[in-house]
Amino acid sequence: MSEPTVDEQVALLMHGTEFGDEQIKKHMERELRERLVEAGDAGRPLRVYCGYDPTAPDIHLGHTVTMRKLRQFQDLGHQAVFLIGTFTGLVGDPSDRDKARPRRTPEELLENARTYTQQAFRILDPERTEVRYNADWLAPLTFEDVIAMSANFTVQQFLARENFSKRYDRGEPIWLHEFFYALMQGYDAVALETDVQLGATEQLFNLLAGRKLQEAFGQKPQVCLTFPILVGTDGTLRMSKSTGNYVGIDEPPESKYGKTMSIPDAAMRNWLDLATRWTPDQIDDLMQAVAQGKVHPMEAKKKLAWEIVSSLDGDEAADMAAAHFARVHQQRQLPKDMPALVLAQPSNIVDVIHNAGFARSKSEARRLVQQGAVKLDGERVTSIDADVEVEENRVLQVGKRRFVQLVPDGGTEEG
Repeated sequence: MSEPTVDEQVALLMHGTEFGDEQIKKHMERELRERLVEAGDAGRPLRVYCGYDPTAPDIHLGHTVTMRKLRQFQDLGHQAVFLIGTFTGLVGDPSDRDKARPRRTPEELLENARTYTQQAFRILDPERTEVRYNADWLAPLTFEDVIAMSANFTVQQFLARENFSKRYDRGEPIWLHEFFYALMQGYDAVALETDVQLGATEQLFNLLAGRKLQEAFGQKPQVCLTFPILVGTDGTLRMSKSTGNYVGIDEPPESKYGKTMSIPDAAMRNWLDLATRWTPDQIDDLMQAVAQGKVHPMEAKKKLAWEIVSSLDGDEAADMAAAHFARVHQQRQLPKDMPALVLAQPSNIVDVIHNAGFARSKSEARRLVQQGAVKLDGERVTSIDADVEVEENRVLQVGKRRFVQLVPDGGTEEG
């Protein structure tokens, strides 16, 4: 198979980008083409990076949008830098917020970052990935260094940002440390001497700050590629753990598959563009087949769910997840392998849900019952005062995908 041309590389790497400004997009596409030509002539790979603040311990599919683009660069022979924001995370990026983020401690960030690399290597090629921590160069900066960097920007530039301008108009506080975030992210590009930086569309200001600082430090300004948000399983809101509409990449394969199957049909294109390894032509072909009635949306969604699980857990896991979905959700059969919970005596349904690990607290367990999300032997449980008696094996179901076999004391899982 022949090496892709520069035009083919540009088409692949620009796919899915969104800048909110057509002129910026054309400018970045032109610069990317020039960088690829220069790198090819020099016989060197491009240095491409994206930063991830470890403000939570888990990475979800929304984070993988830029990781997949990093992997595309890797597959084309370029060097990816996976940057963990052990210093920027102290402030938190205000780009997508209409209020200040809660501050994290260094200890919290280091604990959250502990498994980031392992999770990222589900997508990235470890051989072509350079893992860095931005506290290594941001922490030693002096106050004089910060003043020198700040002199490249005006307060008006920051206040013109939509999230800051709205807060200013409402008379809500804008903390000075929030302005420093763009400076810190911009200095990352200087410290790493990068050719390309990836980020979310709302982070474009931060990425452009990196270009400005690179010029100030005598470097060639990086190419900026920004991407739209991945909507959550609700099909509307940004994927986020706080809203509960996320798919964690460390979740079991059957959970990732089932959650993907639950998204609205209208969200399919967004997920295909941002959460798969497929080429633009493959995505266009599938969506055209759906539009023409040649492929049912459910079948297209199955292909999407299989691809997402395969890309993170492998083909065998994707096959097993698909079979599990068909058995549990389409044929309404129970999972083959359910965990068991021994009940020595009749127990309140709330206690059983909590002890099974299906709720973090008893109050959450009560809400699950009140919301109609709990079934016992296929029958919906309607009262939080219900007692569960177990003389023989019974099945407790919470939500669509969580099951546990309730076993009497001294019983077995197979009775």
